[in-house]
Amino acid sequence: MAVPQGHPEGVRPTVTDPAREPWPPWRQKIEAADDTGIGRPPENRRQALVKLAWIGIWLLYLGAPVSDLTGGNHSVPVTVLATAGLTGFVAAYLALVFFRTSESEEPPRWVYGLLAGLTALAVLLAATLGESWLVLFVYDAVACGAALPTRRSRWAVPGLTLALVGIGSAVAPHGDLYPSLVIPTLLGGFAMVGVRQLIRTMRELRTARETVAELAATEERLRLARDLHDLLGHSLSLITLKSELAGRMLPDRPQDAAAQVADIEQVSRQALVDVREAVSGYRRPTLAAEAATARTALSSAGIGARVHVPDRVPGLGPDGEGALAWALREAVTNAVRHSGAAQCVVALTVTDAQARLTVSDDGRGPEPGHGPGNGLTGLGERLLLAGGSLTTGRSGDGGFVLTAAVPLSSAPVGARRPGTAG
Repeated sequence: MAVPQGHPEGVRPTVTDPAREPWPPWRQKIEAADDTGIGRPPENRRQALVKLAWIGIWLLYLGAPVSDLTGGNHSVPVTVLATAGLTGFVAAYLALVFFRTSESEEPPRWVYGLLAGLTALAVLLAATLGESWLVLFVYDAVACGAALPTRRSRWAVPGLTLALVGIGSAVAPHGDLYPSLVIPTLLGGFAMVGVRQLIRTMRELRTARETVAELAATEERLRLARDLHDLLGHSLSLITLKSELAGRMLPDRPQDAAAQVADIEQVSRQALVDVREAVSGYRRPTLAAEAATARTALSSAGIGARVHVPDRVPGLGPDGEGALAWALREAVTNAVRHSGAAQCVVALTVTDAQARLTVSDDGRGPEPGHGPGNGLTGLGERLLLAGGSLTTGRSGDGGFVLTAAVPLSSAPVGARRPGTAG
């Protein structure tokens, strides 16, 4: 829906669909990693297959332990036990990486149990079967990075690396495998920590974008509610007033009643046009138009009107003029509906810094302890967004006075600003 030009906020925030907005390539890569389900359990079969394929690629590095088992380097009982240990290690690793959810920072107890089992199997198999099994520490570090909170994984990964160095110095004293295992253990573990952090950040960003969209939609609903109240409240009050007048005139003064009915038709048509324009986004009220409407509305209600509003105010921007025009409409509507006044004075005073609109009447005035209604509340929001202010209270003769002020933009040197127009 287009933004009504009478909206003092100017162009409202666009409510966009986060799923349709193009993202930079680096974010798309993180989104792809998030779609594989890293750091959380799969939600459907597609995610399960993609995640299994992603994890299965890295299991190819277990070729060294498998080759050691199939090469006939150990007796049959040792081979059977080692095969069972490797199978348990892979199962625990897959359970951690496949099903572990990182939505909560503190993992459940079974995570710590599986990590302890992984570490125990890695130490036992590498210490008893030789250097081919040292690669298990890389998978153990990756599992720690994927499953543990950051504050714990940054200690667990270096600890596993030290365990790798200690056991490796005993089973492979020549140290040829250290560069190819120590660095992958450190990098693999901390890389998983970084991936989890990036995915968590992306989720928070996605949630924040959804929140911004919801706030923008809420602001749009509030703006539309203010516009409809300001548009229809004034017109419907005038229609009600003229309908009552026509009803009283009908028995004795049919011609005058017909004139009132014609006015009702004109006002209702204009209200329909105003609503259509507001919804279509083309309406911006002006002080001159609202001043003319105020004279008609006050005269129809039997209230003496003294309206002193110049047709043009140098330095008054469109947003400021729109806010003052809404203030004039709301004040006159309240005077017609609630005041019971005999006189109403509308004056616009311009200084070097601001334009100040004052609407006062000699009616009943506000009751003690009575708070502002929806119209005045919405009007205060409009003026605040335009950089202005709204004050209300009792006038000097006991009635009601409304004062709305908005700042002026810088005018050219030598520009003449009127005072109170007559």
